[in-house]
Amino acid sequence: MESRAPGILIESVEPEIDGGRFPAKRLAGEPVTILADVYKDGHDVLRAHVHWRQLAPAAEQTDWRSIPMRELPNDRWAAQLTLPRPGRYAFTIEAWTDAWASFTQELERKVKAGWDVKSELSEGAALLEAFAERAAKAGPAEDARALRDAARAMKDGAASRAMDPALQEIAARHPDRSAAVRYDRAPELLAEPPLAEAGAWYELFPRSASRDPARHGTFRDAESLLPEIAAMGFDVVYLPPIHPIGRAARKGKNNARAAQPDDVGSPWAIGASEGGHKAVHPRLGTLEDFRRFVRRANELGMEVALDLAFQCAPDHPYLREHPEWFLHRPDGTIKHAENPPKRYEDIVNFDWLGPHHRAVWSELRSVVLFWIDQGVRIFRVDNPHTKPVPFWAWLLREVKDLHPAAVFLSEAFTRPKMMKQLAKVGFSQSYTYFTWRNFKQELQDYLEEITTAPVADYLRGNLWPSTPDIFPAFLQSGGPPAFKLRLALAATLSSCYGIYSGYELCEGRPLGPGLEEYLDSEKYQLVARDPERPGHIRDYVIALNRIRRENAALREYRNLRFHHAGGDRVLFYGKRSADGLNHLLIAVSLDPFAAQEAVLEVPLEQLGIGPEESYQVHELLSGRRSFWRGRWATATLTPEQPAAIWRLLRFQKRENDFDYYL
Repeated sequence: MESRAPGILIESVEPEIDGGRFPAKRLAGEPVTILADVYKDGHDVLRAHVHWRQLAPAAEQTDWRSIPMRELPNDRWAAQLTLPRPGRYAFTIEAWTDAWASFTQELERKVKAGWDVKSELSEGAALLEAFAERAAKAGPAEDARALRDAARAMKDGAASRAMDPALQEIAARHPDRSAAVRYDRAPELLAEPPLAEAGAWYELFPRSASRDPARHGTFRDAESLLPEIAAMGFDVVYLPPIHPIGRAARKGKNNARAAQPDDVGSPWAIGASEGGHKAVHPRLGTLEDFRRFVRRANELGMEVALDLAFQCAPDHPYLREHPEWFLHRPDGTIKHAENPPKRYEDIVNFDWLGPHHRAVWSELRSVVLFWIDQGVRIFRVDNPHTKPVPFWAWLLREVKDLHPAAVFLSEAFTRPKMMKQLAKVGFSQSYTYFTWRNFKQELQDYLEEITTAPVADYLRGNLWPSTPDIFPAFLQSGGPPAFKLRLALAATLSSCYGIYSGYELCEGRPLGPGLEEYLDSEKYQLVARDPERPGHIRDYVIALNRIRRENAALREYRNLRFHHAGGDRVLFYGKRSADGLNHLLIAVSLDPFAAQEAVLEVPLEQLGIGPEESYQVHELLSGRRSFWRGRWATATLTPEQPAAIWRLLRFQKRENDFDYYL
C-alpha cells in the first residue's frame, strides 16, 4: 500500500548562512538555538525534531542524534542544542503529523459539541492498533498491551479512554513517521574555542623588546616582557612575522626605498638566505627559543598569536626553488606588490590561481600546520582580501578539520562584502571599521550591524583603536583622553579587542599632516619604549581588563544592546550574560576635550525593574555604589574619566531585610 504524501512545509531555518553554503559560528559548550517555520494545511498537530551530528575532526565523527523542538507562536519552532567540543557539525529538521494527538484533539471538540462519535471511535481504534504494531516491534511490550486495550475499549464506545493523558504519552513514544518531511538541507555549525569569541590582544614586536634602540631584541627579551603583559590582563600576545627578512629591495626607515646598512627592514618582507616561512629570524633566536616563549606565555595564562603573511621577499627561497609559483612579466621580471600610491618593492605575491596553484596551496597549508606543531593556535592573517576567497575556504576548512581549536583573525580593512565573505568561509574574527567610527550614530549603527544576526552568526568583530599601519586622526589630536575613551569603547562594545604596544603609553607621532601613519614606524625600525613614560594609561588598561575578566557579560559577543542617552556625545549601552546573572550598563564619552553630562534612560523593562523600584548600581571603574530609582539617571563623564561601567545590584524585599544579587 502506498504511503501518504507529505504536506508539511519547513522553511526560514536559523541559523543558516546563505542557504546553508557556509557554517554559522558558535562556541563549543554554548547552547545553539535552532529555529524554523513548520506548518501544513488544516489543523493537524505537528511534531518536529532537530537531528545533528559532528562531522569533523574525523576522530570525533558521530551518528545523527535527535532532540525535540517546541512550538512557538505563529508556526515557529525552536530547540536548543549544545555542541560539546570544537569542530564542524551539521543539523537538519524533521517534522511529521502526530496522528494520535490530531485525532484526539478533533474528537474532544466533537464530544464537547454533543456529536455522535461512534464512527470516530472506530477510526481511533484502528489508529491505536497501528500504534500497537509499532510498539510490539520496538518495545516495551507493556506499551503494545496498553494500546490494544485502549483500542478494544474504544470499539466498545469508551470515548473517555481516548483522552487519557497516559495513553497520549504511550502513543507519543511510537509515532508514525512514514510521511515525515525532512528539511532538504543540512546546514553546518562551526563550534570554536572560547578565544575565538572573547579575548584581549596585545601586539608586540619582539625585535623591539630589548628597550635599547641600539640592540636588536630577541625572543628571550620578549619573554622577559610577558609578566608585564599578563599583569595588564591580556589573553593573547600577538607577534608580527618572526621570519628572516629579505635583503633584496629592503625598505629603510619610514618606508624609504633605499635602506641603510643597519636598517632592519619590514617583517612582512618574508624570506632570505636563512629561510622562509618555516624559519625564525636568526637575530631573534632559535626555533627552540620561540617554543620557550610560547610555553612561558602559556604558563602566564596567555596564548601566542602569530602573523600569517603569505607573501615573499624577492630573495625568499621559494623564488629560487619554485619560480613557477610566481607571475612573470614578458621580460622575465616578477611584479612586486602595489596598492597605489603605495609600492612594496620588498614584497612579491604568489600566482594564486595559476597552473601550479595546488602546489602553492599545499605548501602554505604545511606552513600553518608547522606553526601549530610549535604550539601556536591563533593566527592573525595579513591582508587576506588580496588572496582568492576559494583559497581561504579550502585552507581554513583543511586546518580546522585537523585542529578545531585553531583561531584565525582576518586583517581585512576592505569592502564590506569582501570582509563578510572572508568571515563566512571560516575566519573566526575580523578587524572592523571601528577604527574610523567616532560619532554616536555611526558607532551605534555599525556595532548593531556586526553584533546581531544575521551578521553576528558568522562574523565576530575584533576592535582595534589603532594598529602599526593605522594611527587614526582621532588619537593624533585627542591626547591621552582620546586613547582612554577609544580603549573603553573597544574593550566593552565587543568581547574581543586589541591594542598595539605603545598604546598604553599614548605613543605616536603622525607621519605628516592628514596622514594616518606613524612617523618612525616600528614596521621599519627598532623602537625603544619607556614603560614609565609620563602620561601613560597602563592603570586604565589594567582596570578595564580586570572588569572584563570579572564580568561574563563582557566576554559574550551577541549581547550588546544600545539605550538612549541625551545629546550626541555620550554612548549608552548594556550587556547581559546568557545566564542572566551579570548585567552591565555602560556610558562612554565621545569627547576627549570637555566634560559631558548626559541623562540616561535606564531600560527598566529589560532589567525586570518596576517604575518605582529602587536598585543599586556599582560603578566598577571608581568603585562607587549608588541607589537609582525610576527610568532616568545622570552621568558626568570627563576627559580624565571618560567611561562608567555600572553593574546592576537588584534589591528584592524579603520579610524584614533586603537581599541583593550581583
